[in-house]
Amino acid sequence: TSASEVMSVLTLAKDIVDLKRRLGNIIVGENEYGDLVFAKDLKANDAMAILLKDAIKPNLVQTLEHTPAIVHCGPFANIAHGCNSTSATLLSMAHADYTITEAGFGADLGAEKFLDLKCQTNDIAPNAVVLVATIKALKLHGGESFENLKIENIDALRIGLANLQRHIENITKVYNLPLVVAINKFNTDTEEEIKIVQDFVAMHGAQVSLVTSFENGSSGAIDLAKKVLKLCENESNIHYVYDLEDTIQEKIEKIAKNIYRARSVKYSPQAKEMLETIEKNGYSKLPVVIAKTQYSFTDDKNKINAPENFDITITDLKIRGGAEFIVAISGNMLLMPGLAKHSAYENMSINSNGDIFGLF
Repeated sequence: TSASEVMSVLTLAKDIVDLKRRLGNIIVGENEYGDLVFAKDLKANDAMAILLKDAIKPNLVQTLEHTPAIVHCGPFANIAHGCNSTSATLLSMAHADYTITEAGFGADLGAEKFLDLKCQTNDIAPNAVVLVATIKALKLHGGESFENLKIENIDALRIGLANLQRHIENITKVYNLPLVVAINKFNTDTEEEIKIVQDFVAMHGAQVSLVTSFENGSSGAIDLAKKVLKLCENESNIHYVYDLEDTIQEKIEKIAKNIYRARSVKYSPQAKEMLETIEKNGYSKLPVVIAKTQYSFTDDKNKINAPENFDITITDLKIRGGAEFIVAISGNMLLMPGLAKHSAYENMSINSNGDIFGLF
């Protein structure tokens, strides 16, 4: 969890001075009197900053079609705030007419944290949102088994559209932002399935674009790009879910009720004790990151699609003094990120001529 906070610190720091300050504010424990002990008390913040002095610089890379892109940092959206670095975003905004950035996992995780935390604390106001959807994922939310997602299933798709609808409503009605739904096309998607999703999105007042960039490169996303540019002509009028002046409990409950659509929030005895600790130590005005499963709007990964009449249980809270946010742990969520059983790197190889295989 300390490594996760260092990643978040690196992501949110604006410069080397801010980095050193944040590293020094990482809480490492308590002393015999119950007072918090910080990394700066151990005089470790300069040493940590030296290790990260080059890592804080955004990386300029290029796509396969030689388009410039900035890749910098990657905290997970299910346990941290799920965005690239503040410095990368601001750098891009200073040098380009348009900046496109990603917020990881479902919009209830990545988008919520990007908008309520990163944008609100940095005075960044997005003009438009792209919500990426796949027909396979919607069929999964509709009850189809993982093994059969490549097979056409109209009934499961129609049921799973309730999940997409909730995400659309969150972006357009809660955050008050214009939206394009990008259907990330797989070669197993049928024409009827694609049309059902297109008609559904249009019926709910959002733009929709079929994206084939995985197969066709940039030409497969021209329609999406044109629709995004059109939406960006208007000034942003973003509404945040919570205000930074709200209490931690108010922030958690506003996210749970407005974004997840939970009925209520329950707190374990440990969580209630931590709420008092947060207040006592002056951290109540920090933004909140809810650590939650990425598979469901609830804190139970098995409750798929668009569940209703459920409670969110906060089992514990963590103060991230350096990252400057509070982590609220829901359900049995673990804060240690994990990899898949078979990661993509297992398929990659390079031969003696330097030819690379298995990236796609």
